[in-house]
Amino acid sequence: MNSSNLVELSRLQFAATAMYHFLFVPLTLGLSVLIAIMESVYVMTARPIWRDMTRFWGILFGINFAMGVATGITMEFQFGTNWAYYSHYVGDIFGVPLAIEGLMAFFLEGTFIGLFFFGWDRLSRRQHLLVTWLVAIGSNLSALWILIANAWMQNPTGAHFNSSTMRMELDSIRDVIFNPVAQSKFVHTVSAGYVTGAVFVLAVSAWYLLKGRHVEFAKRSATVAISFGLAAALSVVVLGDESGYTLTEHQKMKIAAVEAMWHTEPAPAPFTIIGIPDAATRQTRAQIQVPWMLGLIATRSLDTEVPGIYELVDQAKARIISGIPGYTALRELRNNPNDEAARQTLKAHVEDLGYALLLRKYVADPAKATPAQIDQAAWDTVPSVGPMFWTFRVMVGLGFFFIALFGIGFFLAARRRIAQSRTFLKVALWALPLPWCAAELGWFVAEHGRQPWAIEGVLPTFLAVSPIPASSVALSLAGFVMFYTVLAVIDVFLLKKYVKLGPASDTSRRADATDAASVPAPVGSQP
Repeated sequence: MNSSNLVELSRLQFAATAMYHFLFVPLTLGLSVLIAIMESVYVMTARPIWRDMTRFWGILFGINFAMGVATGITMEFQFGTNWAYYSHYVGDIFGVPLAIEGLMAFFLEGTFIGLFFFGWDRLSRRQHLLVTWLVAIGSNLSALWILIANAWMQNPTGAHFNSSTMRMELDSIRDVIFNPVAQSKFVHTVSAGYVTGAVFVLAVSAWYLLKGRHVEFAKRSATVAISFGLAAALSVVVLGDESGYTLTEHQKMKIAAVEAMWHTEPAPAPFTIIGIPDAATRQTRAQIQVPWMLGLIATRSLDTEVPGIYELVDQAKARIISGIPGYTALRELRNNPNDEAARQTLKAHVEDLGYALLLRKYVADPAKATPAQIDQAAWDTVPSVGPMFWTFRVMVGLGFFFIALFGIGFFLAARRRIAQSRTFLKVALWALPLPWCAAELGWFVAEHGRQPWAIEGVLPTFLAVSPIPASSVALSLAGFVMFYTVLAVIDVFLLKKYVKLGPASDTSRRADATDAASVPAPVGSQP
């Protein structure tokens, strides 16, 4: 059995490095597509101001991309240093999408980002536009393969347990790639990244407009960000509904915890808008509910129940009891690989083996677990209800705020009144940190809601850590936090520096004067 301090410190270190890393990822995703859209307009119109927009936002993209690479690489090394048994147990499956991400997506993105910055005078307009779109595609492919790996942790499919090697082994790469959790997670996460990029461009443009600087540049940038952001924000909400449906199929306990639903409600279940979850009494007080809403979102039907926490704990208890004979049979097979009776027993109970492993937190041999220990292990399958409940609601509230922000912005842009609406510009500017808050909260719901599992139903988190001193983990955690904080400060400093400098050329200032005089730019003008 592992020290609880070691487990918690290992979890905290990975959570800290992951959340620092994800400060850079969503902006990279959003800006990559936005600059590709801006350059497409430049190629179609030949107006230099659109080239300046592409190059200016591209510089900010490059700064953020470099920081994302620096913070992302160390995360993969942690699987071997802090989570060695995890790597041994599921490395055959988990390592495949990570390897593909490095070979297919990261090299694609890393190669063409160099051409993006240094190819302006060496490539034709269409060639450079192709490079820009390949950078955007590479960014999204990186997210795809990382999320496929993460989705397998949420819904392990296409693999089986091999008692001879004591490892999970791959059966079908197709099942891993087309995991339904991966599909919903990818589109939802990428859309959230697009919202982040759009809010960033809108906020910086709003700052320029409030200062009266680069007005035409800022108006065009804001218009692109608003249009793109409105579509992305609507997609986040729609695809969030799809994620909820997928969770009901594969992670029922996460849905129950998010809703603080302690007992199964008659179908269709109501959605709790607000309430006070009480973990001590295991009930939710002062609830304000919308009838039928949860049932429609989670099951898309009027007659399918959404199970509550108590009922899911009872199911977990049954699976723990079922997994104990499988664990005993596995030990017998380790002593005698030719024991056919033990092999058949393991085969009959292998699906519940992971649940029996939950008992290792309380007893060395699960077969000797007491009813109280089994009950305790079953309740361990419930994540922290209060944090899950409130985190989800803040995240959803921010999602609807973004829809309102971009919707109002779209209305103003259609009437060419963005620059005149100082109230909207101030709200857009102060909204700058909110998409990062929403993204981090979303990852908290996704990852904390999976606890106590490293791999849902297969490998408990406390068994996945490396047998290293807790003091070593604490020391490396402190080092990572300091180093990543320095990188975050550098990132903000560089972004602020280039935002204050503005576009590299004076094209935007010429455009201000030209547009004010209503003189159209020559169609054949060259950069």
